[in-house]
This record gives sequence, structure tokens and C-alpha cells, in this order.
Amino acid sequence: MTAFAPDSLVLNRKLPLWYQVSQSLRASILGRTPDASLRLPTEEQLAAHYGVSVLTMRQALKELEEEGLISRHRRRGTFIEPGARRSTPRRLLGSIDAIVAQQSGERTTVLGHGTEPVPGELAEHFPDLTEVVAYRRLRRDGESDEPTNWAENAVRPELAAAIDPADLERWPMTKVLRDVVGVRISRITDTVEARLADPETAALLQVPLLSPILHYTGVTYDESGRVVDVARIRYRGDRFSFTVTVEAQ
Repeated sequence: MTAFAPDSLVLNRKLPLWYQVSQSLRASILGRTPDASLRLPTEEQLAAHYGVSVLTMRQALKELEEEGLISRHRRRGTFIEPGARRSTPRRLLGSIDAIVAQQSGERTTVLGHGTEPVPGELAEHFPDLTEVVAYRRLRRDGESDEPTNWAENAVRPELAAAIDPADLERWPMTKVLRDVVGVRISRITDTVEARLADPETAALLQVPLLSPILHYTGVTYDESGRVVDVARIRYRGDRFSFTVTVEAQ
């Protein structure tokens, strides 16, 4: 069995450290390989891995324990719950690792990908391009197999050339762009709005036509300020809600 090893994390000192660590560790847990160990490293080892204090690490672990993702046992250690699944509502806070965590942990099927003209509604984000590479993915709940959301990503062609579609069945696009392709992501702008399910969305998510859905748009920028990816994700309205947390500076 492969030992569990959390992803690395670049800390943003403007955001709560415990929150960033919990989001990063959550993404690692939900995106782990099937043969990975369920036993987490010790608090001290995790604190050293993330470069934080043990107290900060304990607060991060407490958050995950309250969500049911892990269980902690005196003298035995901390373990990932085998049937752990993300709970709702989802909290949005300005961290790239938070975005990765929000998109992780479901069974993903790539429905298709290919080059297509820049959609009119995305032209403002890709003013220098006539074509993008589009990826379409359907996500299902890991336990019930119920469809939960479907996503379209429009990616710059030169970056898409380095993407293996198989990776998108394991990891979110944000993680693939950052950790596989090597894009230095500077920020992601999120927009969430209520819409009605169109025929394609109703069929994919198995909901009635014109039923409420949550439509998420995420615009990802690299360090030069260039848009590298636009994600449009349709969530079942009966499965998700979003809470935005604003931290005082």
C-alpha cells in the first residue's frame, strides 16, 4: 500500500494559515490514489511538511475531523475515513488550494475534448485567440453514483498540449494546470449565480428541465495577468450551496 503523502503548499500570509492547510490537506485526501494508506503522518510531521506550528496543524485537523474526513485516536494516530465525502455547504475563501479542494473527491468522466472557436461569451477573456481547447467532464458522487455537476473548461491551446486527459479523471483542472503543466497561477475569479437547467444540463445531471441549478464560472489567471482557463460548472441545485467567508485584514 502506498503511504499517504499530502501535496505541497505555498502559504499566503494574508489568509488564515490553518484554513489554507486544511484546504490543501482536504484536496490531498479527496484526491488520493485508491492504494494510498489511510494513516496520516503525525501532527509534528504534517506541521513540518506545511511549515506551520503544531497548534496551527491541530486547528486544521480539527476542521477536517468535524467534517468527517478524518478520525483521531489517542495513541493510535489520525486516519482518513474510508467512506469520507465532502459535506455541504462549500466555503469559498481566497486560496488556490481551496479551489482545488472544492473540485476534488468525486468520480470524474471526461466526456470529450477538442479544439473549437472561442465562444462569444468568453471572447473578452481570450482577446488574442481564435480557438481554445475545450474539455467537458461529468462528476458523480463516489458512493451513490449520482451526477453532481458537469464542467466545461476552455484552455489556451499551448497549455492544453501538455495536458493528459486521463489526469482530468483524477484531478481538477486547476491542479493539473498548476502541478502538472507548471502554470504559475496568480488568482482565480469566481462567480456563482442561479440559473435554470437547459436540456443538456437536465439530461447530464438527471434533473427536470428548467429546474434550479448553481452556475459557477472560474476565470484563472497566470502571474502575467493572462487568462489561462475559464471553467463553467453546473451544480445540481439540490446538492450544493456556497458560503463566502470574508476575513478581516
